[in-house]
Amino acid sequence: MKFGVFSVSMPEYGIEESVRLLKELGYDGVEWRVAEMPEKEPENVPFALRYWACNKSTLELRSIEAEAAKAKALCDEAGLEIFGLTTYLATNELEPLTRVFHAARSIGCRQVRVGLVPYNPAKSDAPYPVLFARMREDLKAIDALAAETGVKAVLEIHMDTLISSPSAAYRALEGFDPAHIGLIFDPGNMVNEGFEDYQKSFELLGDYIAHIHIKNGILAPDGEDELGACKWKRVWTPLKKGMADLKKLFAVARKAGYDGTSSIEDFSNDEATPDKLRENIAYLKALAASAQVPAPEQEESAFERLARPERSKP
Repeated sequence: MKFGVFSVSMPEYGIEESVRLLKELGYDGVEWRVAEMPEKEPENVPFALRYWACNKSTLELRSIEAEAAKAKALCDEAGLEIFGLTTYLATNELEPLTRVFHAARSIGCRQVRVGLVPYNPAKSDAPYPVLFARMREDLKAIDALAAETGVKAVLEIHMDTLISSPSAAYRALEGFDPAHIGLIFDPGNMVNEGFEDYQKSFELLGDYIAHIHIKNGILAPDGEDELGACKWKRVWTPLKKGMADLKKLFAVARKAGYDGTSSIEDFSNDEATPDKLRENIAYLKALAASAQVPAPEQEESAFERLARPERSKP
């Protein structure tokens, strides 16, 4: 498996600095964040929101052709592969997506993220099944764009969107050619919403899995509501301190024959960026090594013991 970093994880570094840091730390590649940058850097941005509000490690969407060419030249010189161009564009934003796909083709980049279609029941103009059907219809045009350019479109399992679980992702992808449309598997997002067993997920999604995001988080107590019930909040953590079982993920990926790319997407705030990225690549290599060792047989679960018919007494 090849290890890279999704550049959203390096908000204080410009493009050149990002490339220099990743080369120094020994990563194989980079997944570039693509977005429209504000003309003026926002002020008083909370530290934990710097990843999205003022991220310097971003290719400007409005000039993506030139930005992609510049990033390609820098990465080639540093020996880094560009794993993908990762947008925040919804499936119905075909005009800007077309420009990103053509930019990706021009630099030999194999995939573009699309389809982070938000889902907020309080603000939606239609029920979830209707919104989902619209997205599936949009994907037909994206499938044609991917076929035309030879660049794969990748959706992502992401909380608060139409595809927040592996099963929902499969429903979105079913019937499309995995050579044209695939998926970013994200176990960190599944901590927040949509968790399903990794083995079951890989068996269901199969060749649709095109890339993996590596991050982690927890659900932490956050006071009580007016009835005294515990409330919970989402908290991003260092890779080793979250609820996603990354060791199991790597074992499942190896068993499934996945040997593609994965990107660090670390939103924790405990350490400086270079320090956590240095620790992260060491941890990923350790996880990959541990996945080479055959796992012991799993013990029978409590549910399986309860469900097993009682054997006749001798």
